[in-house]
Amino acid sequence: MSASPIPRDQRPAAHSGTFVIGGDRPVHRLGFGTMRLTGAGVWGEPTNHAEAIAVLRRAVGLGITLIDTADSYGPEVAERLIAEALYPYASDVVIATKAGFQRPGPGKWVEDGRPEHLRAACDGSLARLRLERIDLYQLHRIDPKVPLGDQIGALLELQRAGKIRHIGLSEVTVPQIEAVRRLATVVSVQNRYNLVDRRSEPVLDYCTREGLGFIPWFPLATGDLAKPGGPLAAAAERLHVTPGQLSLAWLLRKSPVMLPIPGTSTVAHLDENTDAALVALDDAIMGELGRQQPVR
Repeated sequence: MSASPIPRDQRPAAHSGTFVIGGDRPVHRLGFGTMRLTGAGVWGEPTNHAEAIAVLRRAVGLGITLIDTADSYGPEVAERLIAEALYPYASDVVIATKAGFQRPGPGKWVEDGRPEHLRAACDGSLARLRLERIDLYQLHRIDPKVPLGDQIGALLELQRAGKIRHIGLSEVTVPQIEAVRRLATVVSVQNRYNLVDRRSEPVLDYCTREGLGFIPWFPLATGDLAKPGGPLAAAAERLHVTPGQLSLAWLLRKSPVMLPIPGTSTVAHLDENTDAALVALDDAIMGELGRQQPVR
């Protein structure tokens, strides 16, 4: 017997606040990333197919409206799972996918920003996701082997053709964002960022100033901070939450453009992560955690 639907005003992800992607697609700021739904090495089918489908359906049931994926997750597996679980999509669900990698094997990633690859990748994503248009299409990496204008030109061509709504970037520097913005409108940036790895702080600051969505991947990394007696563990114990929930709450409080996408392959862990949206942090705890020495 399935669980009763959660009333909209009680869905925890709704408490994370709202960000409007590209000025027209509002999402709850706590999203869900699908990379961990695939097999080992981000390769192949999930270990437990039924649980993967349940996770995606539960995510939407918890009020998550931003689902992040990529054609390279599996490859192709995560996108197929999303459609299997969620199609036809609720009107408030935004699917963000990415292209720009070839996957020769488990754990192997090779940049491919050739226009013909990006065009074919977009068509493949549209078919797997059963979409007529992708709301947010992100260049997974800028390929140093291909002129930047050719890569962005391909995305603009897809945008003009009505196949994608908005363009995003991933793992970029501020100068790279500015270079792309001279060619196209960019609405989001997805870089690695968490409590213990803040090397993308300048990019986050830029996105905050410019009103671009900042999607931190690997948001749950806590390192030694979460060890027993560590500052994160101690603060979490005081608040009666887990270190993971506290790290997500810290991200959400850090900037109004922050859109964390924690991923998991189990419903129980998804529930735990999503409850982070209910954690209120005061200035003292934000300062305490912010003073810890991260990788920069």
